[in-house]
This record gives sequence, structure tokens and C-alpha cells, in this order.
Amino acid sequence: MAKYSIGIDFGTLSGRALLVDVRTGEEIATSVYDYPHKVMDEMLPSGKRLGVDFALEHPRDYLDVIEKTISAVIRESGVSPDDIIGVGVDFTACTVMPVKADGTPVCFLPGFRDNPHAYVKLWKHHAAQDKANKLNETAAARGEKWLARYGNKISSEWLVPKIWQILTDAPEVYEEMDCFIEAADWIVWQLTGKETRNSCCAGYKAIWHKQDGYPSKEFFAALDPRLENVVEEKLGGEILPLGSCAGGITPEMAAKTGLAVGTPVAVGNVDAHVCVPAVGIDGPGKMLAIMGTSTCHILMCEKECSVPGICGYVEDGVMPGLVGYEAGQSCVGDHFAWLVNNCVPPRYFEEAKAHGMDIHVYLQEKASEQKPGESGLLALDWWNGNRSVLVDVDLTGMMLGMTLTTRPEEMYRALVEATAYGTRKIIENFEENGVPVDEFYASGGIAEKSAFVMQIYADIIRKPIKISGSAQGPALGAAIFGAVAAGKKNGGYDSVYDAARMMGKLKNITYLPNEENAKVYDKLYAEYSTLHDYFGTGGNDVMKRLKEIKKGVQNA
Repeated sequence: MAKYSIGIDFGTLSGRALLVDVRTGEEIATSVYDYPHKVMDEMLPSGKRLGVDFALEHPRDYLDVIEKTISAVIRESGVSPDDIIGVGVDFTACTVMPVKADGTPVCFLPGFRDNPHAYVKLWKHHAAQDKANKLNETAAARGEKWLARYGNKISSEWLVPKIWQILTDAPEVYEEMDCFIEAADWIVWQLTGKETRNSCCAGYKAIWHKQDGYPSKEFFAALDPRLENVVEEKLGGEILPLGSCAGGITPEMAAKTGLAVGTPVAVGNVDAHVCVPAVGIDGPGKMLAIMGTSTCHILMCEKECSVPGICGYVEDGVMPGLVGYEAGQSCVGDHFAWLVNNCVPPRYFEEAKAHGMDIHVYLQEKASEQKPGESGLLALDWWNGNRSVLVDVDLTGMMLGMTLTTRPEEMYRALVEATAYGTRKIIENFEENGVPVDEFYASGGIAEKSAFVMQIYADIIRKPIKISGSAQGPALGAAIFGAVAAGKKNGGYDSVYDAARMMGKLKNITYLPNEENAKVYDKLYAEYSTLHDYFGTGGNDVMKRLKEIKKGVQNA
């Protein structure tokens, strides 16, 4: 009798459930649900305007994903709930929310529905940058050893700057909440009725260490005396290793989803990290880029190395027995969507429709007719700030070389190339600091759908690129961890390595670098590096000055 697991993947704009055969990795059924509230970066549902760099979401959307997609895959597949042995959950992170002791989101409470800080702070909420700056200054001045584990900078995207912003800007929300929790852990809490915290989110996003725990009370008090006991007061809950069973499906959730009561649920995970076993990676030196609206780069190594500008490294942070490293780019697919939404004239949409093409496919086809360097354009891929290796959300995008003859497809290609240059910068940074990158893998919607983009990446990074065999890499990875949470005795696995070898998959395609193109891109990358350092490391802080002027005008 076949056994199955379900992976539930929560992205930036939608959530999906994937039903997988645990013996073969065959994907039986999938269901996607788009968040009705989308990303709230301009106003709340009430119409209240949000501040600069806010990016919020509504937890009701996450519950709708659970209730609608799980029942859909069970119904579509015809699989008996008794044969579904485990459930795994992954989430974009750091996506965090204030909740009460029973798990009720503060934004659900009548007195807080119009308070922005009561809602979920999405990973790309950058309004706490001033708190991140102060945190980094304080940690450096105190000689905090843990700072090196995070590339010497904590991002405004991570947990501590976000909760500090709430304390400062909305102390009433801080007082009302009993805990501040990753959305991944909150969903697991809703499924099982038990509050747990996973070691991946805690390690990479909340400055937690397997041996040392969180930073000291003295450090938090140095940030703000009111934060001295923040760990005990707001970050409580048991931290469990990846693959652990957080608990079983509650009767209430069983009624809403169709799952059997008691079905094991794995502790939460991060969407990028969970994808590693989904492509069959089971060792060091193999970088995986999960490419979507943003890109996350995951790499494992046998040792701890201090690498500046990365998001962090965590022992057992991806798979047991290895140190997991994370880096990333804050804006990739979002670049291309921005261009299409704002810079492409109507006739292009009409032509794409006439050819029966999506507008992105049409622009890529036209851009593929160009040779590297032919447009004369060069871009910096910072439309949403820089995550690695500069760790600075106050940086902004730039495109150089435009003329009156510049066309949208040339701009599109320049943005694709810019994101590839950013990835090369990340690879070289790892290699220069003792973490080898011997192989390169790609997963996510862009990697799955665009040969055009992946060939440019191969040419620029000068490495062959292997492609995930699943269009739902994170969901498959979550299902793999669901099978591990179930354990071998229930038809699953006792090791994520065993599960990865059986359930992970790659496409039978590898993108190889084109040497002629690569030589041209080497020249362009040298120019990119000059601009990268000039605008990103203090040579000219005009981007930040412009942003300050913008904030001043908007807040006047």
C-alpha cells in the first residue's frame, strides 16, 4: 500500500499544498491558493495608509491556504487520509507576527485591526532599517562574537529589528502580544495545537545558536532596556531540530482539512532551506539558488567559516551534520515584474497576445536575439535593496547606458544580467572566504520556466547549472520533512538523507556556459563590480541621501 506526505509551501503571494508518494517522490496532486490580501505595502484593509518600506500580510490568508488546498489535493487524488503519513510546512522568512498565548493574531482583536504593527511583517518589510543599523553598531561596539556568524551584519529583514520596531513605534502592540513568532511556526501551531519553534528560523533569523542560545540579556538591554527580557517574554517555546515531529493534526484541523486526527506534522522550515533535499543534494560544496520574486542561495560546508555579507551560517541549519550557509538577493523576479508593470508600452502586450505568449516570454524571446553587451546597458540589481553581500536595504536600483533608442527588451535583459552578476558576487564571496562552491543547482519558477534566464546565469557565473525536477521545490522539500517526521515505522524515513535520495529529483538538463558569451560577460561583470563597490560601500551614498529626502517629503 502506497504512503504519502503533504508539503505546504507558503510563498510571498500564494500558498500551495503538494501530495507526494514517499517511496518514489511522484507528485500526485497540487493545489494553489492566492492570498486575497496580497502584500499590503500601501494600506491596510481598512484603507489606513502605511509608512515607507512597510510590507505586511494578513494571517487569515494563511489559514485559508490550509483549509482550501489540503482538502483539494486529497479530493483530487482520491488518496485515503489514513495513507497520508506526514505533513511538512515551509514559509518565506523572516515573516513574523505578534500573537496571544492561545495563538490568536493580535490583528484579529477588535482594538488592533487598524494598527499596522499588529499584522504579519513579511520578510521584505524594511521599515526597521534604523533598528538594524543600531543593533549592528551596538553588537560591534560590544564585541559580540555571534555577529560574525551573520556576515557581521544583521538585516532589517530579521526578527530582532522587527520586534524592536514594534516596541518603539507601537508599544501597545508589544504589550498586547504574548509572543512574536515566525509564520512557519504559527502555522504548525494551528495544525497541532502546540507552540514550537524550529531551529532553522531561530538560527538564521533570530540570532539563536545551538550551543549558545540567544544573545545575552545584557546585549538586549543595551539596545533598549525594555528588551532585556525579550527572549523569555516574547520568544518562548521549545526550539526543535529540523525533521522533528511537532505534534499531530488536531480534531479541529482534521475536520477542516480532511486529514486524519494525529497525522504527524514536522516542525516548520524556511522555503529556501527546505528545498535542498528536494533536488537530491546530500553533501557540501553544492549551492542551490531558489529563484522567484527574490533568490535565496543555500550551501553546506563541513566547517564554520566567517563569511562577510551573508545571511548567516547555522550548525545543522539545512541538514544534520553539516553547517548550512545562507545568502540571498532581495529582488529577482520582482525586477522583471516591475519592468513589465511600469515600463512596457501597450503595443508589446498586444504583440505578445497576437503570438499567444505571456508578456515575460515575449520579452525574453526578443531579448534573446541580442548578444551580450549589445544594448550598452548595465544595471545594479537593488530595486529592493541588497541582501548579500552588502546587507543594506537602503540601496536602490540603477540602470546605466540608456539612450533614446533603448528598448524594453534590452532593459529586461539588463535586469536579468544584473541578478546573475549579483549571484556571481555571492559565489566569489563564499569561495574567497573558504567555503567552496563546486556545483550549482537552481529551483523555483524562474529556473523551471526560463531557459533564457538560466543560460545567461550559466554564462555569467561560469558554472554548469542543474535544474530541479519539481516545479514545486519547496513544497516537495516540505513533504520530504513530513515523511521524516512520520518516521520509518509509519512508512516514512528516519533520516532526511535517506528521504532526499528517494524523493528528491533533477531534470535531465544542464545549462553549460558559452565561452564566447562568458568572455564578454567577464568584462561587463568587472564594470558591475566597480559600480557595486562605488555605490554600495561608501564611495557615493547618493542612493541613501535620495531615500532620506523621499522619506522627509512623504512624512512632512
